[in-house]
Amino acid sequence: MTKQEAKERIEKLKKEINRDRYAYHVLDKSLIPDEVLDSLKKELFDLELQYPEFVTPDSPTQRVAGEPLKEFRKVPHERPMISFNDAFSEKDMEDWLDRLENYLKKKIDREFFCELKLDGLSVELVYDNGVFVRGSTRGDGLVGEDVTQNLRTIEDIPLKLEGDYPKHLVVRGEVILSKKEFERINKEQKKKGEKLYANPRNIASGSVRQLDPKITASRNMDSFQYDIVVGRETKTHAEEHALLKKWGFNVNPESKLTRSLEEVFDFHRRWGDPIAREKLDYEIDGIVVIVNQNKVFEEAGVIGKASRATIAYKFSPKEATTIVEDIRVQVGRTGNLTPVAVMKPVSVGGTTITHATLHNMDQIEKLDLKIGDTVVVSRAGDVIPQITKVFKELRTGKERSFKMPETCPVDGSPVIKTGVFYRCSNPKCGARNRREIRHFVSKAAFNIEGLGPKIIDRFMDEGLISDAADIWSLQKGDIASLEKFGEKSADNLINEIEARKKVGLARFIYSLGILHVGEETANTLAKDMAKKSGKKTFKPGEATGILESLSKEELEELPDIGPKVAESFYSWFKDKRNIHLLEKLDKSGIEIRLETPASGKLSGKTFVLTGTLETMSREQAKEKIRALGGDISESVGSKTDYLVAGIDPGSKYNRAKEIGVKILDEKEFLRLI
Repeated sequence: MTKQEAKERIEKLKKEINRDRYAYHVLDKSLIPDEVLDSLKKELFDLELQYPEFVTPDSPTQRVAGEPLKEFRKVPHERPMISFNDAFSEKDMEDWLDRLENYLKKKIDREFFCELKLDGLSVELVYDNGVFVRGSTRGDGLVGEDVTQNLRTIEDIPLKLEGDYPKHLVVRGEVILSKKEFERINKEQKKKGEKLYANPRNIASGSVRQLDPKITASRNMDSFQYDIVVGRETKTHAEEHALLKKWGFNVNPESKLTRSLEEVFDFHRRWGDPIAREKLDYEIDGIVVIVNQNKVFEEAGVIGKASRATIAYKFSPKEATTIVEDIRVQVGRTGNLTPVAVMKPVSVGGTTITHATLHNMDQIEKLDLKIGDTVVVSRAGDVIPQITKVFKELRTGKERSFKMPETCPVDGSPVIKTGVFYRCSNPKCGARNRREIRHFVSKAAFNIEGLGPKIIDRFMDEGLISDAADIWSLQKGDIASLEKFGEKSADNLINEIEARKKVGLARFIYSLGILHVGEETANTLAKDMAKKSGKKTFKPGEATGILESLSKEELEELPDIGPKVAESFYSWFKDKRNIHLLEKLDKSGIEIRLETPASGKLSGKTFVLTGTLETMSREQAKEKIRALGGDISESVGSKTDYLVAGIDPGSKYNRAKEIGVKILDEKEFLRLI
């Protein structure tokens, strides 16, 4: 992103966020889900960190909330009522701490007070001589709305304090609606035939901002207090909570003092578990992390709308915003063409995803989706990530429309349309493509364990892969979001795929599935290349350059390679489709190792195997022979030194007897090696 592009993106984000926030805070209307707004705000915050020269006073990161409603008396806050910046990952939290310590120019005591981030309405309460005299909303952070009469109806807010309270006290907290009360109110709405409320927070906000206190009283709301603003100096935030409780305020019992970021992460993981949250009688959307030492808190000051020494560590959203960087067409096992959005990595539902299936052109047209668009990605439970909204307001004019290809990206056959679906006109295309991928990951090739036929079929059907190179574009979240896949199985498979990025040249050649080129021919070619090349590792592009330069005549000079094999090998590297696959593998970071010929007691000896061995597989026997410097051949000829015969040997046994090749049974073979 250039500076000019960043500036334009910042302006568009500011405009969209301000529109959504005004609707929510002033008009009490939600245009988009909170998680989507959080995602847009996080992108703006990160961009402004990267390009501070574009931060302006009117940015949403520099102010707290909307304008006060005209119907309420305006109340100035004695101190600005600030908000929080958001974090969504452990990396975000580490970055927050780094920024704080860089600003302070010192390391701080790793003592953090963690609170549940209540999903309600923030309020300020003022007490004179222990009596509740005024309550207000946040408003714009400097001036709020006087909602004293409404707050008096909430039982959790004390009208008279207890103990050694200060003469003048200002505290802050949150008004919430319990899940049970939310259900009760919605049942009443349903009986009346009126619209149901979307979430408890909306009711809490709307109830406190009612002009009629009787309506507020009918809602049975609760409140927690968590901050002393004016009235009593304390050394730590933990002390503030203890005092608030002593004076008669309702303090959340789940708060915890931690002494490292790792303990903060543990606290976040505990409450990030949906089962744990389900036991609470109120909604939370994250935790609040506060530097416990108030002296450090004061030194840190404020940046924009938030204190540097606090942060809201949100739970993984089920919806988030990202950018569609490309739309690719994947060919499934039945030949269906599926458009798939390739997105800037985004965390949704606890996992990072990069792909979202678009199903068909009808969905793309319905969304009016273009390459380069900012979109909302949603995921609930085991549902595959879906693009549910396009922010057309954030377009720059550089977005590109998508069209389905006229020819199949796998085999070049014409594409035909059947209803809303597009498919390759070659009925064998999908099956052939599936076979090629299965061969590519097989034991003698890249040997990717856990990526069996059924999983390959599933990935093809979901549009995640359509050739072998796509395997390395998979992310954990792409797999974990599929039904019957969990975080652990996705993790294991991704780790296995990553571990197979390094492969021997013989395995690489064999994996390509070239007609007539089996394991032994691949080994022959690899050995020849080892003799000619001075390098030990190659990228696929470099290896390809050497292999495709071999003439048919040069190939036929190699052992066990005749005209048919030479022609097949030569032709494979002249096919544009195959070259495209190799280019994709090159970009995937595949590294090819050149195995130097082993030296040992079997050097110069050629073996042929036939029949079934009892103590090992044929593949294991071949590996032992190669490790000792021997060669393997698939056919018996004048250059064969030994035939290893297992149970039920085939025609190779008779051929060896005819021409006088030494035949070893399994016991003799084991003694030899």
